[in-house]
Amino acid sequence: MRALLILLPLVISAQDPVPIFGTTVVIPSGLKGDLYFLPPQTMSLPDFSKLQPQGTIYTTALNVPPQHFAFGFPGVTDRVEWFAINYTGRFWIEKPGIYRFRLISDDGSRLYIDGQLIADNDLHHPATARVASLRLAGGLHTIRVPWFQGPRDGVALTLEIAGPGEQPRIFSTDEFKPPADPEKWHYAAPPLDAITDPDLSREVPETIPAPNDSKSGKKRKR
Repeated sequence: MRALLILLPLVISAQDPVPIFGTTVVIPSGLKGDLYFLPPQTMSLPDFSKLQPQGTIYTTALNVPPQHFAFGFPGVTDRVEWFAINYTGRFWIEKPGIYRFRLISDDGSRLYIDGQLIADNDLHHPATARVASLRLAGGLHTIRVPWFQGPRDGVALTLEIAGPGEQPRIFSTDEFKPPADPEKWHYAAPPLDAITDPDLSREVPETIPAPNDSKSGKKRKR
């Protein structure tokens, strides 16, 4: 029997922790995140086919800025290290063209679009950014973002996107939903000329420090 997902009470607050990694409430059009436990000292993404999922969460966006692990993983697991989440989903492109992505994570992560590795940010490391670009045709595409949490103290997982001529923002399946009526699944023709946009920044946001009233214990240097 799969282990039940439980809240991690690492933050002392009058309010319940916000499930920033996802929720157990099913979001049919969102990202599905399967949770896996990892052996201690795991320093890279595992082969998920060899592991048993311990539960599932759902989200529409990956928007966890660099922060101290003491904020916890509400709605995910009682572990603070040595676990992984494999996010999968689909998204709809209405305007074909070159799309730019920025993946920030602590620890390792990867971005796959239509089964193709787009950005490799694997291995144990502090918050690090990887940028990539890809020409996307109109219509449905698949996305997969595996991520793992190695040893404490830091944690981060952010995915940004920028379409042709657009400013970067957090990728959200709410923005890239197909029309409800399949008969309206139409999209613009690809541009005749390539649109040149600058790469997304590799600068990583400042880490959010541990809450002053947390019981995180002594910090381990990264």
